[in-house]
Amino acid sequence: MIRSILLGLLLIAPVSFANEAITEGPAGTEMAVFSGGCFWCTESDFDKMPGVVETISGYTGGDASSASYQQVSAGGTGHIESVAVFFDPSKTSYATLVEAFWKTIDPITPNAQFCDHGMQYRSAMYYANDEQKALLEASRDALERSGRFEQPIATLILPRQPFYPAEEYHQDYYHKNPLRYNFYRTTCGRDARLEELWGD
Repeated sequence: MIRSILLGLLLIAPVSFANEAITEGPAGTEMAVFSGGCFWCTESDFDKMPGVVETISGYTGGDASSASYQQVSAGGTGHIESVAVFFDPSKTSYATLVEAFWKTIDPITPNAQFCDHGMQYRSAMYYANDEQKALLEASRDALERSGRFEQPIATLILPRQPFYPAEEYHQDYYHKNPLRYNFYRTTCGRDARLEELWGD
């Protein structure tokens, strides 16, 4: 709801975005995909991480062969708001990104993240091969064994599916619209909940 209001306030120029699935990024990078609720926030969190070269907000996991914000936010396509992360493997690793991702999400609430509710906001991590699948499962199992949470981990581990970039006005939203972004993030209670979950 908060984001819908903010988007309604945007002076939206003609929408231009690639409707084709993205499979690779800048030369010398590897691709990882994560779903952590609002992709504005997930993109911002990953952009701060060493070794991350580029991030793209978008949609994955649905049945349709394309996706738009209007379709996905209505919950009709099965897609999840996600972020493609392109990283330099000489400076960071997939495992490092996974461990950092946990602390940017609420991993025990199914089908929602913070103030955003619905299947399109569920948290998930995606693997491109058996090695990544094993890494994700081991990371999740270690978190469950740690005893940090009484509830089971709700974050999904899924095979990577086509990733469709979101509309241009969503890309780098936190940078283009810092006041609106910070208002949304604060009002949504994201950082307060993260401190509650992960603060020592």
